[in-house]
Formats: sequence, C-alpha cells, structure tokens
Amino acid sequence: QVQLVESGGGLVQAGGSLRLSCAASGRTFSSYIMGWFRQAPGKEREFVAFITRSGDTTYYADSVKGRFTSSRDNAKNTVYLQMNSLKPEDTAVYYCAAATKSGLGLVSPVGYDYWGQGTQVTVSS
Repeated sequence: QVQLVESGGGLVQAGGSLRLSCAASGRTFSSYIMGWFRQAPGKEREFVAFITRSGDTTYYADSVKGRFTSSRDNAKNTVYLQMNSLKPEDTAVYYCAAATKSGLGLVSPVGYDYWGQGTQVTVSS
C-alpha cells in the first residue's frame, strides 16, 4: 500500500507556471506507474498524464501536451508535474495516483489503485 500527498498548488495568472509534487510513503514507490488527474467543479475527473515506473516514458492528454511535463525521482519517492503556460481552463483540483498494472486503463481513473487528497490549482485570466 502507498499513501500519496500532493503539494504545490495555488493561484497563478494565465501564462504562469506551477510545479506540483506528490510524495509517496513506503519503500516500493518505483514499482508504481504514477498518474496525474484533475477535476474541475461540476466535471468528471480528467486524465492529465502518466509516467512509467522508471520515468523513461510519459504520456499526456492532448489538452496539456507541450505545456505540462511529468517527472519522478524514485530515490525521493516523489513525482512531479511541471505546468507551464497555464490557462484558466486548467483550473481544477489536481490529484496524483498510483497504479500497479500497466495498460490502456492508465488514462482512466479506474486504472489506479491509490489516490492523493488533491491540491487546488487556480489560474486567473
């Protein structure tokens, strides 16, 4: 089992940047594929990105491709989401999640086994 804690959210103007962090407990962090999702008020939870166990492969939603970058430091049990060129439509609660299995399910919340509590990102116009 793993516990996840996100941090780094906040209020930023459009065009600005934020870096989210997700710290994991436990000694098996490197065995999990890590994902990022977001949920805006009144909307379903939406896939943002995932990064493989070693960090050598990442995959992004079209809406964030070229603006967001995910990375991980397995020695620090932490995964990151660097968000650049932020837009008001990026406003949401951002969640990190851990998956034990690879596959097509990684772009859906159902593909993940553990979730953090979320961190609010607000982008003003």
